[in-house]
Amino acid sequence: MSLAIQATILVAVFAGVTGIAALAGAANLGTAMGIGQVAFTAALVALLLKR
Repeated sequence: MSLAIQATILVAVFAGVTGIAALAGAANLGTAMGIGQVAFTAALVALLLKR
């Protein structure tokens, strides 16, 4: 998998989870982005281990 595809996956995971958290009732955008960061990190670890 190319670097561009991996970067796109990570950005999509971060944006998607942040949006879902915001719509699910996160207290503010900072909290939603914190949840997005956790998902981003999990996706990054998964991509690194897959290599």
